[in-house]
Amino acid sequence: MKVEFYWDPGSTNTYFAWHLLKPIATRFKAEICPQPFNLGFVFRSQNYVLMDEPVAKMRNRRDDLMRWAKKYQLPFRVPDTFPIKTSRILRGALASRTWQKEIPFMEEVFKRYWEQNDSSVATDAGLMKIAEALAIPENEFYDLFTSDSIGTQLRASTQQGLDNGVFGAPTLVIENEIYWGKDRMEFVIDHLQRLQAG
Repeated sequence: MKVEFYWDPGSTNTYFAWHLLKPIATRFKAEICPQPFNLGFVFRSQNYVLMDEPVAKMRNRRDDLMRWAKKYQLPFRVPDTFPIKTSRILRGALASRTWQKEIPFMEEVFKRYWEQNDSSVATDAGLMKIAEALAIPENEFYDLFTSDSIGTQLRASTQQGLDNGVFGAPTLVIENEIYWGKDRMEFVIDHLQRLQAG
């Protein structure tokens, strides 16, 4: 069983969905297949500006995030620098596949940005620190994640999502069924149960 996980590290809901999905995937022995999805590109193409939403909605969003953090006992905090540009991070995630370290890379990004208030993850220097922490050869990593080929892969991954009906992150796709957001896990469980039974 496979769960495609369309993600962007600048999405608060991606952080929560990742932590909620992992034990579910373990329970059903399902493979999580990360798919980088460049929300910045998608937002620009749709003329959507996150920070232009009503002040009351943004305030409630922050309060609601802290409710989720408390309920699931996650060390989440709203970073001082938000939003951040994420294309470099997504490039880094794709590059880290070469060393079979995509998921550890993602988890380092989530921890540093959403838990430790480290916005340097959006910079080349910050990404190099993650590579060092994961024992990825730094020079090779830098050359790869800044390469045209990785840029092409990121555009292709994002476009694949759009072509398949993905419109935001996080999005979980199981057998072409789309589950958007962090609060669809009951439906994800139902779907995996059906697959398991079948």
